[in-house]
Amino acid sequence: GEGDVLRDISLDVARGEFVTLLGASGCGKTTTLRIISGLETPDEGTVLLDGRDVTALPPERRPVNTVFQSYALFPHMNVEKNVAYGLRVNGERDESLIADKVEESLRRAAIFEEVKDRLHTSALGLSGGQQQRLCIARALAVEPEVLLMDEPASALDPIATQRIEEGIHELKSQLSIVIVTHSMQQAARVSDRTAFFYMGKLIECDLTEKIFTNPSLKQTEDYITGRFG
Repeated sequence: GEGDVLRDISLDVARGEFVTLLGASGCGKTTTLRIISGLETPDEGTVLLDGRDVTALPPERRPVNTVFQSYALFPHMNVEKNVAYGLRVNGERDESLIADKVEESLRRAAIFEEVKDRLHTSALGLSGGQQQRLCIARALAVEPEVLLMDEPASALDPIATQRIEEGIHELKSQLSIVIVTHSMQQAARVSDRTAFFYMGKLIECDLTEKIFTNPSLKQTEDYITGRFG
């Protein structure tokens, strides 16, 4: 309608960098991810990757992949077919290459040793933390340049969350990662920079340590210290 959902947002993410989008519910974090991924189209503005405008590309052609809050596995597919789905949709028919890529992706998502004997069983038989790491493996199988994650550990216990965070940390050198989280502790643990959103605007973005210890704006400080939001 007439309202602006997002405005005045300009954000750079370097290769090998982990950036957290932080802010209260409804402030525009997930919408920003959806625009980067191509699931939403902005009325104004562009998304640039290495100087290329990818805003107009259909989602399946963007070198970007998303891991959502819900596990979003294909319920009638086994572990192997879930991970290989994107490869097969993109036309890959070499089953040997697919098998190698599935194993590689599972290793990158830090789950191969847990599922190597369960590749041909239902993916829904895995635990919640394993299912989420399987979603990460599926996202990695098509070799994206950017990985987006929307609260990937919000429904998981501390041990599963730690395993996901450790796996993500190993991926940092290979691609850019942008994550949405409501957990300030998680943002402080894992991200290089943190961007604070409020009411559809990017208020401040800086090194995570600075955001949490000495933010430039009082609005950011109020959120970090729990005075509002």
